[in-house]
Amino acid sequence: MAAQRTREGAAVQQPETEATQRVPKALAHHHRVTGLDVRVDRVGEGQPLVFLNGLLGLNEHWFGCLRYLVGPEVRCGNECLFFEAPLLQMRGPGCSVEGVTNLTTSLLETLVDGPAVLIGNSLGGHVALKIAIERPELVRGLVLMGSSGLYERTFDKDVERNPSREWMERKIEGLFHNPERMFPGMVDMAHEALSRRTAVRSLVRLGKSAKRDHLGEQLHKVNAPVLLAWGKEDAVTPPDVAEQFAAQLPNAQLRWIDQCGHAPQIECPEILCRYVREFCFELSHIASGADGQAGVA
Repeated sequence: MAAQRTREGAAVQQPETEATQRVPKALAHHHRVTGLDVRVDRVGEGQPLVFLNGLLGLNEHWFGCLRYLVGPEVRCGNECLFFEAPLLQMRGPGCSVEGVTNLTTSLLETLVDGPAVLIGNSLGGHVALKIAIERPELVRGLVLMGSSGLYERTFDKDVERNPSREWMERKIEGLFHNPERMFPGMVDMAHEALSRRTAVRSLVRLGKSAKRDHLGEQLHKVNAPVLLAWGKEDAVTPPDVAEQFAAQLPNAQLRWIDQCGHAPQIECPEILCRYVREFCFELSHIASGADGQAGVA
């Protein structure tokens, strides 16, 4: 049985699928950073890949990717680190894109040895971009999926004060091209997470902060290579947003994922991870070439 967590942190047993049975077991622990407890899962050895969630994202949402990124059949060894910040518990000035960026930067400084590939979905992509701009020495490359920072249809637009399950189901299904690919229990877990009034306020505040923190005039400062792995049917950050990112980032490549919405890590993990592996191989090749040139010189 595979464990999923409720808002209070208790484990709820869910049936294992063929995919979860083949996933390496993650080592979950917590780190207290800037006054908040952050869940961290670590799997594998090698170059660090750091996964950053969107507003309602959980580390478990990435675990279907592990079978394609960790193991003896993977050409380049990877250490996958998943950061799950308590976004809906954040308060005050910390409840902002800047606050999440500061928290994530602290985790990178504490837990990661050397620059990492930051892999971010939605708000997580926004945070990854800000770190690449503000702390480039921490970033080896970026993989962005449905990133905010230019335009995003956020949950705060018509959020209910006490969100009903029907409203939550409509919002979660809107993230997917094929809602049948949703994880079992996703709607119930999201509905429970937003059952507290303070959580709704945090959701709205973070959504508004993401809209205000427009990165259009700063994207030219991102020197790290960037892979844009975008769902062709993303209704939250539509394809033209990906094209804008590709046009404004100095060193970006855009790869489409057909029949996929806003969360490729859930809907199309195999295709997403093929792109990630190719991107990481290119980064290794670039690094080897740079080292070789330095040696000759």
